[in-house]
Amino acid sequence: MSAWSPRNAAEVAALVARHPLAWVVSATPGFHATPLPLVADLDDEGGVTALVGHFALRSPQVETLKAQPRALVLFQGAEGYISPNLVSQPQWAPTWNYAVARFEVEVEFDPQDNGAALDRLIAHVEGDRPDRWTVAQMGERYEPMSRHIIAFRARVLSCDATFKLGQDERPESLAQILAGHPDAELTAAMREANEPR
Repeated sequence: MSAWSPRNAAEVAALVARHPLAWVVSATPGFHATPLPLVADLDDEGGVTALVGHFALRSPQVETLKAQPRALVLFQGAEGYISPNLVSQPQWAPTWNYAVARFEVEVEFDPQDNGAALDRLIAHVEGDRPDRWTVAQMGERYEPMSRHIIAFRARVLSCDATFKLGQDERPESLAQILAGHPDAELTAAMREANEPR
């Protein structure tokens, strides 16, 4: 385990929940990559066991994944350039901080789950707002549109995550970066990653 490894499986699940848009990448035959919002199934320890979403039925990647269901799913969380101008330490070099997760998965399509997959995604991204949008608001448009998608569940075979968020910095350098960096999301991720283990 490196300094940039997530502390637990729940940190990876939190990255997926906060940044649900992922690249789904298949490699046979040729490369296909599609950005899709996904939601995670979790185990009792908070680890990601599967990723649920839907493709447009016309996507050529659907047939590719039916023939060869193994794929990579790539999530990117907070990220950004760290300038030496933020740090008073002489000879400090610039760097890029980021949080990413790479899942190797096996994809299974199920058009019978179209409604459930849509409802779940919408509930996740709409959140708990009292005026949150639901598919019922589409009325008669929902049924014909839902015929143009296909739901899938991607079972996780392995996960490799890197949270390179300043854990190797001297305390004074880290404090200067946190005080001076303009990206609030990145500095929040850095603070979280550098809390005492």
